[in-house]
Amino acid sequence: MAKKLADVAGALLIFIGFPVWWYREPSVIDTFLESYDFNGKTIVPFCTSGSSGIGQTAERMQEIVGNGAKVLSGKRFVAGVTEDELKRWTEEIGG
Repeated sequence: MAKKLADVAGALLIFIGFPVWWYREPSVIDTFLESYDFNGKTIVPFCTSGSSGIGQTAERMQEIVGNGAKVLSGKRFVAGVTEDELKRWTEEIGG
């Protein structure tokens, strides 16, 4: 069994990564989002996939966390993404 995080209260910007499962986040991500209070937080989904896009993931995640949090559209990465590309992306977001 995975250990639960103590708290997300100290974070304002939260990156959540996962593999895409047919254009959506895995159910375990939904369970994670249901388990914490994300009010006042900005959530940035990112994923990996060989073929599926990120789909409506941000919209589904927004429904789960409610209007007290903001879920950005996120980004899908393919194999071979470089550290520099990741760094530029996070800097654009403010991470």
